[in-house]
Amino acid sequence: MKRIVLAALLLGLGVQIGEAKVNTKVEQVVKGSFAKVDTIEPKRLILTKAQFEKVQKAAKAKLATKVYRYYLFKSGNKVVGYGVLIARKVRTKKATVLYAFAPNGTLKFAEIMAFGEPPEYFPNDTWMGQFKQKPKTAPLKMGSDVSTISGATLSARSITDGARVARAIFQQAITH
Repeated sequence: MKRIVLAALLLGLGVQIGEAKVNTKVEQVVKGSFAKVDTIEPKRLILTKAQFEKVQKAAKAKLATKVYRYYLFKSGNKVVGYGVLIARKVRTKKATVLYAFAPNGTLKFAEIMAFGEPPEYFPNDTWMGQFKQKPKTAPLKMGSDVSTISGATLSARSITDGARVARAIFQQAITH
């Protein structure tokens, strides 16, 4: 009996791992910001040691992993954008943010996909709006081109650092 249950569990896991589905929320967010996207292809990236070091140096932020999820946003066969999913610790729990880039490197938007901290630390839409249409040369630094959030400094820092990490991954590993 135990073997049957274990086999059923492993089979269920295999089916989940085998399917590459796009999160419904990712699809809604992307299609609202990129015109004519008809396909969102999820991809997995494992940074090499050299890429890891380049990304960490370019982002000026510590990386906790070499494994990342990214997306190609396509219209027909043409790539019209990219999304990089970054999960970073805020205080004790993680926030997962989707950072979307135009092919020219412009940060189109940042959207919080999951937030494990209490709601009072959740950045509002106005603050998140600072990440819209940021040119590829923007510093993405708190106190420079990104304002802080009173009472939620760790959230702001985590999301801002994540933006630099996502941009560095986009530039150093995805489109390089």
